[in-house]
Amino acid sequence: MAEQRQRSRRRGQGELEALVLAALREAEGPATAGWVQQRLGGDLAYTTVITILTRLLAKGAVTRERAGRSFAWTSASDQAGLAAHRMRRVLDAESDREAVLASFVTGLGPDDERLLRELLGRPGNDGED
Repeated sequence: MAEQRQRSRRRGQGELEALVLAALREAEGPATAGWVQQRLGGDLAYTTVITILTRLLAKGAVTRERAGRSFAWTSASDQAGLAAHRMRRVLDAESDREAVLASFVTGLGPDDERLLRELLGRPGNDGED
C-alpha cells in the first residue's frame, strides 16, 4: 500500500518543470517532447510533457522550432533563471513592491546580503537602461 502511494505521489508543477529543463539541458541539440518524455522514464503522459513545455515557453525558459509536424525544444534558461522568473512574478503580483523587497532583503542572512550588495554594485546594475 505504501509503495502504491509512493508511485502515485503527485509532483508539483515546479518539480516537473525542473525535470523537463534538466532533460533539455542534457540534449545535444533541440529535442522533441517524445524525447523528453523518454528521458524522464516515460512515466509522464505525452500531453503532460507538452503542457509543461508550453508553460516553460510562456515563461521564456525554453524556445521551440518547427520539426516536421511537431516542435523541437531547447532550454533557454537554467534553474536559476526559472527561479528568478517565479520571484519576479510574485513581486509583480503585489501592490507594495517596496514593502515586499524590504521584507525580502531584511530576511536575508549575512552571506546572502553581502552577495546581493556585490551583485547590485556590478557595472550595468545601476538601474539605467
